[in-house]
Amino acid sequence: MRHVRFRDPAGTVREGEWTDDDTVVFGGEEYDPAEVDVLAPVNPSKIVAVGLNYEAHAEEQGMDVPERPLLFLKPPNTVATHNSTVTLPAGKERVEHEVEFGVVIGEQCRNVDAADAEDVVAGYTIANDISNRDDQRQEQNWVRGKAFDNACPLGPVVADPEHVPDDASVELRVNGETRQNSSIDDFIFTVPELIEEITAYMTLEAGDVIITGTPAGVAPLEDGDHVEVEIEGIGTLEHDVIDPE
Repeated sequence: MRHVRFRDPAGTVREGEWTDDDTVVFGGEEYDPAEVDVLAPVNPSKIVAVGLNYEAHAEEQGMDVPERPLLFLKPPNTVATHNSTVTLPAGKERVEHEVEFGVVIGEQCRNVDAADAEDVVAGYTIANDISNRDDQRQEQNWVRGKAFDNACPLGPVVADPEHVPDDASVELRVNGETRQNSSIDDFIFTVPELIEEITAYMTLEAGDVIITGTPAGVAPLEDGDHVEVEIEGIGTLEHDVIDPE
């Protein structure tokens, strides 16, 4: 099942199913996803992001593959929804897209062994880790580069784990042109390894999201771009961008 949060025509927030024929179903009623407000699938207390988790992306950034997962945080203000319009930071020369496989945590957890990691996973979603490279390259903690408002479009659904292949393809298109295309099978650090490492340092809450790194092909976004982020077994997250300059 693919779980979706949406606001129905009466303005009530519902939690339904996004079916394989692209219909949203709740309480015996069917809705066209294009005619309701699709909300973020979860309300995370934090998003734990992983850098350089694909070898090819490390190469294109001119960086070494890390010996342990490179972790940083994106706060709740970064969440943007399916079909939203993201305003890019003003006055920046290079703000880039990054397709990411999202792991949704199902329960509060700490010190989870990799062998038990599946027990704390509620499902999987899609993210675009929009990155302001101008500032990211000038600071160590990446707040300006990664934590600006709506820097993490998320959704449109949470897919049950059995719905997503172990080698699910990941793809990002801008204005119909494919820019990133890879598979989660190419991770340097697997999802269980990431959960073990992260929970050794912090408690994860139900609804928190781990975004697991991006493949090669990151490139700048421009005013008016339409972005489609697709992961096999989950669906397609879409959003637009505007540049205020």
